[in-house]
Amino acid sequence: MPKRRKPIVDLSGRVALVTGASRGVGKGIAIGLGEAGATVYVTGRSVNEGDGRGPRGPLPGTIHQTASDVTAVGGRGVAVRCDHTVDEEIITVFRTIERQEGRLDILVNNAWGGYERMFVDGEYVNEHPYWLQPMWRWDAMFDPGVRGAFHAATLATPLMLCRAAGLIVNVSFWAAQTYMTNLPYGVSKAAVDRMTADMAHELSTAYKEQLGEHSIAVISLYPGLVRTESVMEAAEFFDLSNSESPQFLGRVVAALSTDEHIMERTGTVVIAARAAQELGVVDVDGTSPTPLSLDSIAS
Repeated sequence: MPKRRKPIVDLSGRVALVTGASRGVGKGIAIGLGEAGATVYVTGRSVNEGDGRGPRGPLPGTIHQTASDVTAVGGRGVAVRCDHTVDEEIITVFRTIERQEGRLDILVNNAWGGYERMFVDGEYVNEHPYWLQPMWRWDAMFDPGVRGAFHAATLATPLMLCRAAGLIVNVSFWAAQTYMTNLPYGVSKAAVDRMTADMAHELSTAYKEQLGEHSIAVISLYPGLVRTESVMEAAEFFDLSNSESPQFLGRVVAALSTDEHIMERTGTVVIAARAAQELGVVDVDGTSPTPLSLDSIAS
């Protein structure tokens, strides 16, 4: 059961959507927002234990368990099954939110298929060169992680424009800036960062006169090493001394959503641990993770 504490921000009355929230980073973000009192819609494909697949087999977690955990820490969790590679299912999620809530304040695009099926017939394909990468791995990264995020943002933005405020968070990583693991991974994350920058440009610059004054920000969020279920399965291969809980990221997003200077960050990469230091956020164990940098990642 996630820990409950007095949040540094109050998101009572706010509505959030976290995609790909059955487990891992998405689940942690949903719980962090719930901890602040938000109503959090959680989407994903896992409705039964064992639906999720990791590099070594089935992973725990469902959207219903996440929604329950959100409620347990003080928010209101709402589970909606959605495959973020299917347009009709994405549209249904937003129609549900609009009908039931009439608003959306925070969208976290976290759905991602790039870590699935890293082993094929016992062979670890994740680090193969691009000419040996199966084409379905490109699709697994781009369909939910880039196209699905774009589609969700196109549906979220009109709801935010109605209130002239909102936050869109696109979960990304350092692979956008330096080579990590394989080519499709880096290209997909670079695409997410470019999408963030251009969404912010169109909202705040290109169409500023038509849209009028608003505080709708779009950021790319870089986690550090997060203690997800998959990472903990292989904990012996990681140095966890500077790692982050998934819930830490939710606390950061909650704080960002109420930051009066959020528009100064729109269109940029936000390193979660650095933002946490600036906004007074600590992890569930009271620690303050050290922000990673491009140099530390590349070394």
